[in-house]
Amino acid sequence: MTMTLRDVALIIIVMAVWGANFGVSKLGLQELPPLLLVGLRFALTALFLVPFTRLPRDKMLPVLMLSASLGFLHFALMFTGLRQVDASTAAIAAQIQVPFSALLAAIFFKDRLGWRRALGMALAIAGVVLLAGEPQTSSNILYLGMILTSSMIWAVAAIQMKQLADVDALTLNGWMALFAAPQLLIGSWLLEDGQLEAIAGAGWKGWGAVAYMAVVVTIFGYGIWMKMLSRYQVNQVMPFTLLAPMFGVVAGIVMLGEGLTLLKLLGGAITICGVAIITIRRPQQAQPAGPRS
Repeated sequence: MTMTLRDVALIIIVMAVWGANFGVSKLGLQELPPLLLVGLRFALTALFLVPFTRLPRDKMLPVLMLSASLGFLHFALMFTGLRQVDASTAAIAAQIQVPFSALLAAIFFKDRLGWRRALGMALAIAGVVLLAGEPQTSSNILYLGMILTSSMIWAVAAIQMKQLADVDALTLNGWMALFAAPQLLIGSWLLEDGQLEAIAGAGWKGWGAVAYMAVVVTIFGYGIWMKMLSRYQVNQVMPFTLLAPMFGVVAGIVMLGEGLTLLKLLGGAITICGVAIITIRRPQQAQPAGPRS
């Protein structure tokens, strides 16, 4: 089926929404601690979605386990790292989840890698290594490591999401958010300080980020995304995901005034090139069933 211009425009808007989320999230982190910010995001997501969705009883335990890996571990590490790493760098580095997903698919589902995807994985890793040497990033290498680790966890969670493929995407996101929110809020209580003061003092950056992530990224973005995946073949839709990190770089520059160094450009280009080879070669391996950022 040939894609209509309207649907192409909608997909590009979704990619812009997802890419801009790195900049929006970093603005929110200026006012709210990482675990608290994500906990509030998921609480609001659950509030909007759970009353209108029904999760089968036999899916409760798998979704609860997904909430621990994706909802808690992935997002706790991603947002803690994002607090100290440029949004543009994080948007590119997070794409390492695609080669990780391809590698795990080869291990667990006997999906043959082939030399092209192996090359893509090598390029993506080389690009991230270059990003790690960029001056701003090298001074925060621990936090870049958190983002990379969160991407590995997302790849593991992708296997869990494959086992929940028969659950509607918004239902999955809503119930995962319901289970993840208390984990993150308890984690914030145990590991972070000044939460009440942060909530009382938060302005448009903090609350705007919470609303943007819950409503625009999850409900609007994934609602449209899953509709496009049901309407068209995966290999028609998945290549558009390569636009998300590019929008993330633009968001970092426009929203936060981040610099664009030669090393960041080179590392980003190599990483996206590697991810492109994997995505176009095996697009189903990069399909996001749950939120990435």
